[in-house]
Amino acid sequence: MNYKEDYQNWLAQKELAESVKLDLQKMKNNDEAIEDAFGTQMSFGTAGMRGLMGAGMNRMNIYTVRQATEGLASYMDTLDDKQKQRGVAISFDSRYHSKEFAYETARVLGAHGIKSFVFDDIRPTPELSFTIRHLNTFAGVMITASHNPMQYNGYKIYGEDGGQMPPKASDMITTYARKASDVFTIKVANIRDLRKRQLLNVIGENVDEAYLNNAHQVNVNHELIKEVGKDLKFVYTPLHGTGKVLCRRALENAGFKNYSIVPEQTISDPEFPTVDFPNPEFPEAFNLSIKLGKKVGADVLIATDPDADRLGAAVRQPDNSYKLMTGNQIASVLLDYILKAKKDNHELPTDGIVVKSIVSTELATKIANNYNIEMKNVLTGFKYIAEQIHNFEQNHDHTFLFGFEESFGYLIKPFVRDKDAIQSTMLLAEVAAYYKQQGKTLYDGLQSMYEKYGYFEEKTISKMFEGIDGKDKMAKIMDELRSNPMDSFNDSKVVALEDFATATQTNQDGSTKQINLPKSNVLKYWLEDGTWIAIRPSGTEPKVKFYIGTEDQTQAKANQRLASYINAVNQLIEKLTK
Repeated sequence: MNYKEDYQNWLAQKELAESVKLDLQKMKNNDEAIEDAFGTQMSFGTAGMRGLMGAGMNRMNIYTVRQATEGLASYMDTLDDKQKQRGVAISFDSRYHSKEFAYETARVLGAHGIKSFVFDDIRPTPELSFTIRHLNTFAGVMITASHNPMQYNGYKIYGEDGGQMPPKASDMITTYARKASDVFTIKVANIRDLRKRQLLNVIGENVDEAYLNNAHQVNVNHELIKEVGKDLKFVYTPLHGTGKVLCRRALENAGFKNYSIVPEQTISDPEFPTVDFPNPEFPEAFNLSIKLGKKVGADVLIATDPDADRLGAAVRQPDNSYKLMTGNQIASVLLDYILKAKKDNHELPTDGIVVKSIVSTELATKIANNYNIEMKNVLTGFKYIAEQIHNFEQNHDHTFLFGFEESFGYLIKPFVRDKDAIQSTMLLAEVAAYYKQQGKTLYDGLQSMYEKYGYFEEKTISKMFEGIDGKDKMAKIMDELRSNPMDSFNDSKVVALEDFATATQTNQDGSTKQINLPKSNVLKYWLEDGTWIAIRPSGTEPKVKFYIGTEDQTQAKANQRLASYINAVNQLIEKLTK
């Protein structure tokens, strides 16, 4: 069936969801829109399934949600009865249709006789990760599009360890989902009937309290918070999302009282009316926080994205302006504080380990090495950090101390197995208090690290490839780079090329060695001047990401080098997309 026939098939359905019916009418006589919505199917990437909401197999709607859940349920049908009966935890964010998608998930699972545990209202992604292990469910589903604009939604599947479903299981679920190609025949159970049979169970405050009890372990120095917490002023915003449910309670439990909330952004509004993008990576997301921060004299501004797994921060400067910190910078100050505090308290384990993604800052590696702590690099996707934590626990060979990705995701305590902005907010407030006690800011602390370890600068450049042929264009770029490997870039020789698709590192002299990581469509170039460049297609969005990491002896030189490489990468993008 081609996309036009598929469109007509959807139009012919008698009992369509009203929102889907309206969307079908909107795209009538628009062949390009129909092809984009029906010409391909949504796929699972590094963090599940994510896309625009609307009609079609390439959109988020109740039918694609049912298909994905049918894949999960069919996979669980192959398990022994004891595993299957552990059920699935389900949470959702504040977006349009999120609660509806959550209950559609429960209805499909219920039709297979699988229990679900659905939150009574919006909850953060990290709490869903925690809930899986807390309730001992076999899997979890989070309905969210994280930091994407309001038109998007998504579906993330988690495994029994609380981490995102690993590739092997995810591939099997996708295979089962594809077999359910007629999405209108997927069986769904009646919600009232499921409640009576206890196959759909509503959860809430009981899990919140358990999460918050664990979160109390996150802060290192409670005496410091008692002494300085009242003097530290900061602003917090949940950006219209789930952070408001737990973050304030977690902060107050830790002893932080002197903070302000951005009132307009504490409303759970699926329109995200105060921001174009509810993404704490973007300076614009802090406009209202800055306004409030200047009014109350806040030392630091903290923002969490709509599903509260990412955290961004801005620090007050001497001229009372606010400077946004990068994800790499936030991770570095958190890591340095954790290791220093543990060393000072004689609690730094000899088998301690930190885990980061291959596209994250090397400053963190230098910090870890300074404390004789091992750094482990993994592929992009927090599930790979969760996988390492699981291995450490199984093998009893390392003590996990910290994990992060440059994309504003951090994990301090492994009672959660995904990035956790609630934990990160609690610890970042403590680090800010630590520097406040010394008459410094978080940014001053970062400068001290630069003086000690060198000046590190990083930048991510994204090139969008939307539309039906977007995936083909992205694939062509990666093929071109592999077919014509660069031996130099920006007048610096390539001393090593890591191709994660073949798990092979090729050195300048032609020698090779295996990379002990799962295969992935990523290229990373190590250059003679110490710079590295990484290129990877996003797993959840139609974009190719180009990462740059540089270092130098002064801030001015590091900035100059970064600017030079940004220019060179933009020229490369132009050449590759002609």
